[in-house]
Amino acid sequence: MTLGFINLNKPAGFTSHNCVAKVRKILKTKKVGHGGTLDPAATGVLPIAVGKATRLLQFLPTEKAYHARIRLGMKTTTDDLEGEIISTQPGIEISQAEIKACLGKFIGTIEQIPPIYSAIKKQGKKLYELARKGEKIDVPPRTVVIDTIELLKIIPGEFTEVEVAIICSPGTYIRAIARDLGSMLGVGGTLANLIRTKSCGMRLADSITLLELEEQFRSDTWTLISPLQTLSHLPKVSLNSEQAKRWCQGQAVEISPQEYVKNKSININKQLFELQEYYLTIYSEQNFFLGISILLAHQSSIIISPKIVCHTL
Repeated sequence: MTLGFINLNKPAGFTSHNCVAKVRKILKTKKVGHGGTLDPAATGVLPIAVGKATRLLQFLPTEKAYHARIRLGMKTTTDDLEGEIISTQPGIEISQAEIKACLGKFIGTIEQIPPIYSAIKKQGKKLYELARKGEKIDVPPRTVVIDTIELLKIIPGEFTEVEVAIICSPGTYIRAIARDLGSMLGVGGTLANLIRTKSCGMRLADSITLLELEEQFRSDTWTLISPLQTLSHLPKVSLNSEQAKRWCQGQAVEISPQEYVKNKSININKQLFELQEYYLTIYSEQNFFLGISILLAHQSSIIISPKIVCHTL
């Protein structure tokens, strides 16, 4: 089956699993997966993998970007408007300088306590399942990275709302940022709206809706995003026919440094190389995507071994 990706614009009210089920039905195939959960109320980029591309999701770029609206002066059980209201403080007045000062404290590597109502598992059960039973939950903090958080707009009203643009690492809870911003300001905060604008290298401006996908499929005009595009951040190696055949059969392949540099070179610190795995995308001479390889040696010769074989020759 053809493999590739769909840059889906997830609608509000759908879980990520709902979207996968819908895509399976539209494309009439079972092998479909997604590249990062979005809360049901959130919208925006939900990367979808089709066919053997489901095995490639782990290699896609990890950076996430969001456009969030945070309601100040309100606390909820879920840290968004889906939960029960715990407390309110309407009519607050907070200056732009105060908000920017607090937002600046999120930038960098931080410890974040995820919302109690989340899909994180503890003792084999999801936290939201325990929370719904009324059990007392000690949520362990996690380390996340916030690259940028920019104040876009302050919206006055009964409850002051702020719109922010965030670029962050995977695993970051924007609901937790809303909650913690409210705590820093001493008024409480909750997430009012969330749009994911970038995920796995895919951008909102290039996304399509479920309805558009269905219409394209019916008219036979739909196309999948190629791994050549989604995996462009990884070094690329093109193998000749003999090398490609052996590689697809699961064998390690040796190529000369000159051949490797001709494709795309990378500088590897030897100590880091000994501690980490380095991945490469593998193509045939005809630029046909074959899969993902591990770099085993990077000295007088280049040795690569198959990690994910998507096609056989």
